[in-house]
Amino acid sequence: MDIRQLRYFIAIAEEQNITSAARRLHIAQPPLSQQLKLMEHQLGVELIARRGRTLELTEAGRTLYKHALRITALMEESQLEVQETGAGQRGKLSIGVNTLPYPDLPNLLVQFRSSFPMIDYKIKQNESAHLCQLLRDRQIDLAIIKLPLELQDFSVINLITEPLRYIASPTYRYPRKQVTFAEMEQTALLVPSTEGLGLHHIIVEQFAKRSLNPCFICECSDIYTMLELVRSGFGAAIVPESLLQVHRATELNVYTIEDLHATSSTALIWMRDHYLSKPAQHFINMVKQNLSEKEAH
Repeated sequence: MDIRQLRYFIAIAEEQNITSAARRLHIAQPPLSQQLKLMEHQLGVELIARRGRTLELTEAGRTLYKHALRITALMEESQLEVQETGAGQRGKLSIGVNTLPYPDLPNLLVQFRSSFPMIDYKIKQNESAHLCQLLRDRQIDLAIIKLPLELQDFSVINLITEPLRYIASPTYRYPRKQVTFAEMEQTALLVPSTEGLGLHHIIVEQFAKRSLNPCFICECSDIYTMLELVRSGFGAAIVPESLLQVHRATELNVYTIEDLHATSSTALIWMRDHYLSKPAQHFINMVKQNLSEKEAH
């Protein structure tokens, strides 16, 4: 088998229909069917089980599909690395972003695009833990995540450390502008999903080290939904300060937390000791320069 056949098989496996796969590959249907039969003959196994008009991978087919994705990705990466030995003015920058927004990202991308106008972008949103896996799978170049996470395989640049805020519905009235974790223990709390790990871990740890048992009534992976639930009076929440700036949560009652260590950190990460595209390298250098300029001021 060659790389062309593997790409054919990936299309067939994903489309589950020869006609759709041929259309996707911009080739005629009969040659594609012949290539599938040839692959099955070469390997001596059935790769596709036919269920009417739908095709279904056999166990052998699923194994080939898994390896075909890896092989074609490595081939594309090799080609890309060779092509980008120059200045890296062209290419694609793929960034994973956490469900909790990093407020400076739009400005960073505008600045980067002004310097590298021929770069294309791909931005994927997901929980921090899943973004780490996407980096390992080479589906993205960089990721902006919430700490803490296990990052021994990654290079890390800390972007921002910010205070946490306690937010409640417009009808909620607390006598002071500040609250303690002991006081928050008495309220119904919404908390970011455990899949994100970072912020969820921070909140749980803050209560645990005070031997407090908070009333977590809901885990929510979608931040917009969580803010709407807080606004409706369903419960209160603990969130990074920048979240309130991005979503302009002016209707909510916002309280500071009486603890200087109640903070949340955001970081830019990428795989250590792996090939990194030129656009990604340029973006990292720009971020480092911006952070240095901020520190200087």
